[in-house]
Amino acid sequence: MKARNRPGAVLLAGGALVALLAPGVAVAQDGEAFPREVSGGYASWATAATALTDHGVSLNAGQDAQGSANRAWFPAAGGGADPRTGDAEVEFDGTVRLVRSADPAHPLLLDALRLSLADDGGTLHARAEVDGEEREVTLAGVETGGVAPAVRAGGVTWTGLRAFLTADGARLLSAWSGREFASGDALGLLDVTVGTGEGASPVPASPVPAPPEGDVGRSEATRPAPSTSAPGDRLADASAPTAAVVRPTLTAGGQQEVTGAGFAPGAVVLVAIDGDTRYQVVADDAGRISRTFPVYAGAAEGEHTAGLYTVTGERTSAVARFGVRAAD
Repeated sequence: MKARNRPGAVLLAGGALVALLAPGVAVAQDGEAFPREVSGGYASWATAATALTDHGVSLNAGQDAQGSANRAWFPAAGGGADPRTGDAEVEFDGTVRLVRSADPAHPLLLDALRLSLADDGGTLHARAEVDGEEREVTLAGVETGGVAPAVRAGGVTWTGLRAFLTADGARLLSAWSGREFASGDALGLLDVTVGTGEGASPVPASPVPAPPEGDVGRSEATRPAPSTSAPGDRLADASAPTAAVVRPTLTAGGQQEVTGAGFAPGAVVLVAIDGDTRYQVVADDAGRISRTFPVYAGAAEGEHTAGLYTVTGERTSAVARFGVRAAD
């Protein structure tokens, strides 16, 4: 493969984008401390139709991460962000397992993930373990595509960050896999949501609650990143969230709508259909959400679920059930 040029991309090796003034204190490129500390959140990494899958390599979630083949979520463990500029330095817990279909017994393990963002791009750093040996690597460059992060009270979300191999990352994957990877090869999309409650400590968020399993066909949409709401964003009352569907029963191939209430105003709520998290919606000023979704023609007859989930706080989940009948 030939390396592809990436106009405007930021490729800063060796962690030059961000330094650390002291352990646990993230600072920006100009040496100033970030105005907000990361107080939880997640990143999702989707790798379908990339250089990895082209070479028969799948990405799987390892220890302390969640996901399925070619899609994984990682909880934020700390760092800092500047919602005004979109600059950030975020560290993540969890392990990535890259697995070759030809040799699944010898995966490439990546952990200590760290994402650095500035201007229109950044870098993804990791610690690689191959055959029991570890080394730090600037795995990927990152492009924002000129899309500014979405800023809300208590949080920031970056969506559609395009990751591509650095020269260092290409050498690592080539040596491990025996296949040719090149600088510029696509590594997929990153979606990142972090809590930035003013004065909050960088405490990792709780794992996403495991929704019930089901058999509705899985969506190909990129799994959205969960969100964290700062304590000040939560509703004052102690009511639990609720979920309901517009159609208690419908025919396979139709459209269903789920509604919810009792969430924190402005909170990002994940919508899981039969255990597959497909969408994210933002609660309105009254803590309500709604989302329309297709019930695929191949959906099995019987009961199905629409679950609503947040990452932190007492109001964590609500599930509505509905029936599906076969099409005539």
